[in-house]
Amino acid sequence: QVQLVESGGGVVQAGGSLRLSCTVAGSTFSNDYMGWYRQAPGKQRELVAAILSGGITNYAGSVKGRFTIYRDNLKNTLYLQMNSLRPEDTAVYYCRMGLFVANWGQGTQVTVSS
Repeated sequence: QVQLVESGGGVVQAGGSLRLSCTVAGSTFSNDYMGWYRQAPGKQRELVAAILSGGITNYAGSVKGRFTIYRDNLKNTLYLQMNSLRPEDTAVYYCRMGLFVANWGQGTQVTVSS
């Protein structure tokens, strides 16, 4: 059974930083699609950042230049470094593995106060 476990969320002031982690268990750490998504109250889940095979990355325009996605294959862990956080970044952040057959984590809350 594949499990994705996120951690690293919390409450931070605007301008601050957080690093999210997503550890994968029960499956070979995917070399294909892995991504971070977020869902704010009353809004649809949206892509934040993705990393593809070969290390190609893709970012939502609203986070480009502030967030960095990267992976450590030896630790089976995906990361999201978030800098210069804004109140509009407040959401539950989810880790996803796989593009066509997706596995999701349970989410971690990020709250940015103004």
